[in-house]
Amino acid sequence: MRNWGVSAQRLVPPMPGTPTLGWAGPILVALFGGLLRFIRLDEPKAVVFDETYYAKDAYSLITHGVERTMLGDAKDPIADKRLITGNLDIFKQCPQPDDCASFVAHPPLGKWMIGVGEWLFGMDPFGWRFAAALIGTLSILVMARVARRMTRSTLLGCLAGLLLSLDGLHLVLSRTALLDIFLMFWVLAGFACLVTDRDWARQRLADRHERGPVRGLGPRPWRLAAGLCLGAACAVKWSGIFFLIAFAVMSLMWDLGARRALGVRQPYRGAFSYDLPGAFAAMALVPALTFLASWTGWFATSGGWGRNWAQATSSGPVFFVVDSVRSWLQYQLQVLGYHSNLHEYHPYMSEPWQWPLLIRPVSFHYPSDLPPSACGADKCSQAVLGVGTPALWYAAVLALVGLVAWYVATRDWRAGAVLLGVAAGWLPWFYYALADNRTMYLFYMIPVVPFMVLALVLVAGLALGRQDAPSPRRAAGAAVVGAFALVVLINFWWLYPVLTAETITHADWWARMLMRSWVTAAPK
Repeated sequence: MRNWGVSAQRLVPPMPGTPTLGWAGPILVALFGGLLRFIRLDEPKAVVFDETYYAKDAYSLITHGVERTMLGDAKDPIADKRLITGNLDIFKQCPQPDDCASFVAHPPLGKWMIGVGEWLFGMDPFGWRFAAALIGTLSILVMARVARRMTRSTLLGCLAGLLLSLDGLHLVLSRTALLDIFLMFWVLAGFACLVTDRDWARQRLADRHERGPVRGLGPRPWRLAAGLCLGAACAVKWSGIFFLIAFAVMSLMWDLGARRALGVRQPYRGAFSYDLPGAFAAMALVPALTFLASWTGWFATSGGWGRNWAQATSSGPVFFVVDSVRSWLQYQLQVLGYHSNLHEYHPYMSEPWQWPLLIRPVSFHYPSDLPPSACGADKCSQAVLGVGTPALWYAAVLALVGLVAWYVATRDWRAGAVLLGVAAGWLPWFYYALADNRTMYLFYMIPVVPFMVLALVLVAGLALGRQDAPSPRRAAGAAVVGAFALVVLINFWWLYPVLTAETITHADWWARMLMRSWVTAAPK
């Protein structure tokens, strides 16, 4: 009789240590990252970069249910100063709600999340940055847990969380009210749910195969959760769709691989007959409903862009639903047209092939009117530079090259999943750069950063070797991995003042500019 226990263990290797230790280590790492993100969160006391859009839109959402037009231009410095001084009279007074309707280019979920912080702590820099800092901290915990599950090592899981907490771009976006940190979180959470679903489904497949022919696996709560998270990613920014499609295919391929590994008869037929319908529900219907639900404020109120409330309410409930959906779809087409024609010059725009090498970061904040008394020197600087930690990013580039070779040689699912995550978050932007010449920025890479960290952790696992490897081999690997983590920490510490708006001398600021392209304007 076949030993099904061996098959199950091969399909789902046991997790290391105890659940308590598996949670304690990642939580401690997340608390460390959280301190870095919450300390001086209200600095700078200014509206930083595109906070001028999202902080105001978020306030409008929690106040009116939709984004409304502000007094003056969206980047009106007078309105920004009103925010900093606590004057919230920044929205037009409108005789009719739709007179103040504001066209916005991104779905509302990320702004709703920013708005929660404003509702809890007030309309000030801490309030509108709170949600970003919290989500950035939680992403470190998720990173550590998913890396632990993928490597079956609590040590490597904690290393992954530590590296993410020490990335400069992740830190800056966790301390700024932009949408991209929320996109990154939901993408990472969706990926983590799918990795957990992979273990869950393979264990259930092995158990059912022991009792007889395998058909469906029944409800899969982790894959449903993944669909919810990836739908939320799309509800923050449309670019979440790239990850949704890639991960949906990946999940189905994992199902197929599990059936083949277990020796199930007709694995292809089983995967497409029994797994595909559930995958479609979890990875298509659930994300679509999640995306639609994020627009509840627009559907339920009369002041949204293109809402046509009077027309929708002119007849019965059926017409209301039909006309509302028609107006909403028309709005989505307008947003698509906006993104397809976004060619406006920006001094810190960059191309996707420049991003991994950090050639052109984004200056989020750099006031030019600091008095010498601010730092005790002839010239002072206070900067928020949206840039990754170079030691981490450059090593990640090498790790990804190594991962390609590893995947070609071994077909290791972990290497394939990491490479797919990088491809889904990076390669689509090449189309927009080559075919559309779209305006783009380095921080579009933030959803890819967790997969860069996973690449480093997988290579670190190779350096450490197996648990049963000779002690000198393990000691040498631990020394290399520890030295690398220390280099990343030192590099992050060196950059920290220009990531968090510390007031330093101009000479100290200049010393931290790795390349001239970090400070000079891009050519028009």
